[in-house]
Amino acid sequence: MRVFISVDMEGVAGVADGRQTDPREPDFVRYRELMQRECNAAIEGALEGGAQEIVVNDSHWHQRGLSPLGLHPRAELVAGSPSKLWMCEGMGPGFDAAFFVGYHASAGTREAVIAHSYAGADVVQAIRLNGKPQSEGSLNGAVCAYFDCPLALFTGDAAAVSEMHGFVTEVEGVVVKEGLGFQSARSLHPDEACARIRTGACRALERLGNIPPLRVEGRCELEIDFTNPGQADRTELVWGVRRLSDLGVAFGGDDYLEVYKLMLALVILAGYS
Repeated sequence: MRVFISVDMEGVAGVADGRQTDPREPDFVRYRELMQRECNAAIEGALEGGAQEIVVNDSHWHQRGLSPLGLHPRAELVAGSPSKLWMCEGMGPGFDAAFFVGYHASAGTREAVIAHSYAGADVVQAIRLNGKPQSEGSLNGAVCAYFDCPLALFTGDAAAVSEMHGFVTEVEGVVVKEGLGFQSARSLHPDEACARIRTGACRALERLGNIPPLRVEGRCELEIDFTNPGQADRTELVWGVRRLSDLGVAFGGDDYLEVYKLMLALVILAGYS
């Protein structure tokens, strides 16, 4: 059994403030250790559940937060940016299950810790796929489904887990904290969070046959609302991108993976000032 794990940081127990997730801040070293521990807990649970190959994608910031020496020795690490599939780099044919660890809710979600959608609140306000609001979890889950791989485990704050259940009801969700505001939270102790993630990972593989892939069927129309018109101005210059409003652009295609990659490129372009 092959398992792909994407690990972010905003949804990790104990993380409540954006400065804790910023590699330029002195506290980052302390909080990256919490990210590492939750990642290893998911790996341990996957191994208990029968996984034989595990690939971990360091999905936070510039994807250099996880320590190779601190990673469980049974896992392989995908790190560094830019990469073609960003948080999903390493995913491809042949994976049996995907785990998203330390994830957060979409931009604008109430009582969700450091909620955003592929960029900070100063870049992206909302992303919609075929008219339905999306999160990083749902967009990445659809990438996994493109390769016939179901999203089996999702961990993060209560709002993020609830949001993901709206996309895949059957996903094994592990809540490690409750958001009290955009940058405040009530968290489990890291030891307890890791214990629950380990158990959830094993249970996710036991239930794998009942968890469907998050497939996107047919044509994919994606819309992005940015936070200022200049960001939309820049992305509108890309071939195939059309302007919807002062802040919004749209694009589409019949191949979800190609549409997803264009979305990544536009978010990066919009982030440049």
